[in-house]
Amino acid sequence: MKLSTWKAILLLVLSFTVVLGGILYLGAPTTIVLISAGVLVMILSLIWGIKWKTIEEDLVETIKSMLPAILILLSVGMLIGAWMMSGTIPLIVYYGLISIDPSMFLIITAIVCSVMSIMAGTSWGTIGTVGVALMGVSIGLGIPVHYTAGAVVVGAFFGDKLSPLSDTTIMAPAMAGVKLVDHIKHMLWTTIPGYIISLILYLILGFQFGGQMDNSENVDLILSTMSNNFNLNPILIIPPLLVLVLIYFKKPTLPVFGVGIIVGCLLAVIFQGRDLLEVFAALDTGYSDATNVPIVDEILQRGGMSSMLGTVAILISAAIFGSPLKSAGVIQILLDKIVEFAKSGKAMMTSSLTLHSILFTITGSYYVTYAVIGPIISPLYDKFGLQRKNWSRTMEDTGTALSPIIPWGVTGAFVAETLQVSTGEFFLYAPMTYLGIIFALVYIFSGIGIAKK
Repeated sequence: MKLSTWKAILLLVLSFTVVLGGILYLGAPTTIVLISAGVLVMILSLIWGIKWKTIEEDLVETIKSMLPAILILLSVGMLIGAWMMSGTIPLIVYYGLISIDPSMFLIITAIVCSVMSIMAGTSWGTIGTVGVALMGVSIGLGIPVHYTAGAVVVGAFFGDKLSPLSDTTIMAPAMAGVKLVDHIKHMLWTTIPGYIISLILYLILGFQFGGQMDNSENVDLILSTMSNNFNLNPILIIPPLLVLVLIYFKKPTLPVFGVGIIVGCLLAVIFQGRDLLEVFAALDTGYSDATNVPIVDEILQRGGMSSMLGTVAILISAAIFGSPLKSAGVIQILLDKIVEFAKSGKAMMTSSLTLHSILFTITGSYYVTYAVIGPIISPLYDKFGLQRKNWSRTMEDTGTALSPIIPWGVTGAFVAETLQVSTGEFFLYAPMTYLGIIFALVYIFSGIGIAKK
């Protein structure tokens, strides 16, 4: 069963209106808005003859593909709770405050997060560990948290895009039929310029924090409070070092995070004198002890598996929303129109980039868009004598890189929740996330950086 073109366009317009209107205009919860849009698409699809079995099968398949991401989310929450309770993150904050020049802090943040993500293959893991610690340092140094959040995001997603261990970096070329190494090399064209511009921005922003620090009293207060509430033994740095070593030897992400959680729990018992019940509570609901110093509590009271449940709910809601669009054939009809109207390689590439940008903006999940339209678009590149790595790069430029600045998307919600900075506050300070699309369009129309057969 295939819907007519006008019905497919109507479904897309209605769903887009529900999502943007519900979230941006009404301010309704993201999960409910996505589910409502998905239910609307399902109802209309059923009325127009699409079988429920088809919708159900596509929904189950989509959620199944998201399971690794859900497990990583939950493990990151527990990792933050364990490393807070053990004193590992407080130790990193402490050392950061006494050693980092405020004027260079933003650049250092971006580079450190880049290295971590390249090695770990997960932007989420980087943001949830090193990113959280650097946000604490930022608060202590008096650097606006939205500047730091932008630097954390740029570094984390730069590394994620270029890491051969990243799920998106593996998924995009797989859906396009491209070798992983070729895909990573080709992404440098659109990723490096945006990254360099971001670093220049952080250098300029950092000038205002050079010289004598005006917030030395805050720094002293944080340092003394940390010392009074934690046994800041250098051995507490073992968990992140162990995680980095295991990642360097290409061990799977989930088991590595599991090791990090277990070691963090042991250190909490040994060095902080915590009992198992307190440790388990931190794994569940995060670190909740109060120091009665507001600026320190803002740094410490984070993490726990339950802190990630909202993001998991958004992930499932995105599946409920995106799957019926596939079942109803909406995406296939749009692709058919691209084939019909695209008379040149430039027109086809521009149309593909636009289509993926729109669908990703609506669904907020690359697990949906990569899997659905990736394999269908790929043959068009063959037709116009273009290498498919152009398409796999486009998917990442309009998916992976864009994901942290879509507020209702899975990754955007995770970033805002974990760093506790809203998307609207930091996205201007994360230029790499959107500059990739601009450079991609420049390359399409100039022919530079476009690989031909």
